[in-house]
Parts: sequence; structure tokens; C-alpha cells
Amino acid sequence: MARFTNYLFFPVMIFVSWWFVTEHEYFPAVILPPMKAVSASFLKQLESGQLSQDILVSLIRVAKGFSIAAILGIFLGLLMGVSKTVNRFFVIPLNAIRQIPIIAWIPLIILWCGIGELSKVVIIVLGAFFPVLVNTVFGISQVPKDYIEVGRMFRLSRWKMFTKIYLPSAIPAIFEGLKLGLSNSWTIVVAAEIIAASSGIGYRINDARSLMQSEVVIVGILLIGLIGLALDQIFVWGSKLLTPWAHTK
Repeated sequence: MARFTNYLFFPVMIFVSWWFVTEHEYFPAVILPPMKAVSASFLKQLESGQLSQDILVSLIRVAKGFSIAAILGIFLGLLMGVSKTVNRFFVIPLNAIRQIPIIAWIPLIILWCGIGELSKVVIIVLGAFFPVLVNTVFGISQVPKDYIEVGRMFRLSRWKMFTKIYLPSAIPAIFEGLKLGLSNSWTIVVAAEIIAASSGIGYRINDARSLMQSEVVIVGILLIGLIGLALDQIFVWGSKLLTPWAHTK
């Protein structure tokens, strides 16, 4: 019970402070709308179907981009982790690209791909790829040397060394990279939609901002946080289910 209370204390304090400030009108409603206005906006968007449509559009974009990034990141990460030659070939250019903020890529990607769906997917791929790649390489590099020596002692083939030793040991780190990549994907799709889109939750926030509808903006912000938290927890549960040996401590 005490642990549950600790989790809830700070969120409750935020909402209580919000209620107090708006109830006493310390800020204009256009800057910080009252909770009842935000609730009314949420119900209105929910009943009209606008909210579910915006969320669905954004989630589909995330699913497309994240899936591509996960496949590319794991594949290249495994190659770089196992082969020093492949690692030396890719490590410098990939590290250089990784230092460039994703926001800097958005104008160029829009120039290349336009403002349609392709640009959103490419931006998500770019943002989710590196966490998956880095954690996959890290997972392979952390395989205990004793395991490798045992595999060599039993004269395992390269394929069996990979499937029996390298991959199982790296899976927890790969899951961590996937979790970070998914989190990045959700954040990036919102940013991309704010900059250039005609649909999605990011677009709705930007459209509401231009119309001075702060209650719609806050509904969008709260939903972004809640959906992001839910996606993160789904990956945590999935990781515990599929890699129980990594969560025994």
C-alpha cells in the first residue's frame, strides 16, 4: 500500500495544484484551462471519434517505422557485435550520424520524401534505429568469455556459437534497446506530426495551438504521456515474460 501511495503522490499533487490554480484564476483560461474544460474537450473528441482516429494514425506510423528500425538495428547490431571487421567498417560513420539530433534531420527528410506518410516513417526509423543497434552490439560484447571458451571447447560451429551462446546472452540488452527505440518512436512521431502532417495526435495539438484551444492541447499532451507509459510497460512485461533469467535479481 505504501509503495502504491508513493507512485500516486506526485501525480495527485500535480492535479491538485492544477485545480487550485485554475479555480482561483491565477492564470487566464487560454493559458491554463480548468480541469473541467479539459475533461469536456476529452469527452467531445472521444464521442466524435476524432481522438481515436488521431491516436490510431499515430500508432500505425509508429508500428511501421519501429518495425523497420527493429529489424535493421538487430540485424546490423548482431553483425557488428560478432564480426570485428563489420564493426570497424560501420562504427565511425554510424557514430557520427548518431550525434546529429533527430530534429535536424526532419527538414531534409521532408525535402527528400515530402510531407506524406513516407517522411514520418523514415523519421521514426532514424530515431528508433540507433538505440536498438547500440544495445544489440553491447549485448553481444557482454557475452561472458567463459561461455565462448566452453563453446570452442565443444567445437561448436559458428552458427551454433551464435544461436546457443551469443544470441541468448544478448537478448536482454536487445529488449532494452527495443524498449528505448519504441519510446523514441512515439516521441518522434509526435514531433514530426507537429512540424508537417495533416493527421495524427501531433497534428491535432499544433492545430489546436493555432486556434488557441489550450484544452485540446492539454488533452493531447496527457494522452501522449499515458500512451507512452503504456507502451513502455508493455515492453517491460514482455521482457520479463520472455527473458525471466534477466530479472531474477
